Amino acid sequence: MGVVDVALPGAGGRFRARSSGTLRGSGPLPTSAFKACVALVPHGSIMGALSIRRGLEWLLGFYFLSHVPITLLLDLQAVLPRELYPVELRNLLKWYTKEFKDPLLQEAPVWFKSFLFCELVFQLPFFPIAAYAFFKGGCRWIRTPAITYSVHTMTTLVPILATLLFEDFSKASGFKGQGPETLHERLALLSVYAPYFLIPLLLLLFMLRSPYYKYEEKRKKK
Repeated sequence: MGVVDVALPGAGGRFRARSSGTLRGSGPLPTSAFKACVALVPHGSIMGALSIRRGLEWLLGFYFLSHVPITLLLDLQAVLPRELYPVELRNLLKWYTKEFKDPLLQEAPVWFKSFLFCELVFQLPFFPIAAYAFFKGGCRWIRTPAITYSVHTMTTLVPILATLLFEDFSKASGFKGQGPETLHERLALLSVYAPYFLIPLLLLLFMLRSPYYKYEEKRKKK
């Protein structure tokens, strides 16, 4: 069922027209009246909004799809037995931690392991579901789970980013691995973690502000 927001001159506000021939808030409409309402909406603006929404959905779909191998093959090495991973993957993690001086994945502190455990139990099962929903597009049911995921992920990234930016690793007793020292090294490491804050932030704003996804929430409430 198609849904179109139209502003009718002199009607006192904005109405939601459906392809079934009704205006939300005003009852059934004749087919000719419905077509007239839809004709008031510029075709280009409708297509532009649809293109933006699908573009964001594809971006989020790739984000969640890419998160699956990153989590399974790299991140979880800090909490799962290392015997589960082949030497090649263990060497890849060692190369990354040495190249970027990532102290969190060299010798993960307990609080960081708790975040990775949440990633294993709660986030990892959600990744393929979210990837499917956003690649398919128009899955309004993903709104509440996506909001929950984005808030949780952003919350865990706050202490991570703050630690990488401000911690003095030369004096910190909780870190056994080598950490970044110069501002350049800190910013390089932040560039690895920052997307996992910025994209969930984009996801949160998209779910909260998109008229398409907000409409489903309003419909459920009624």
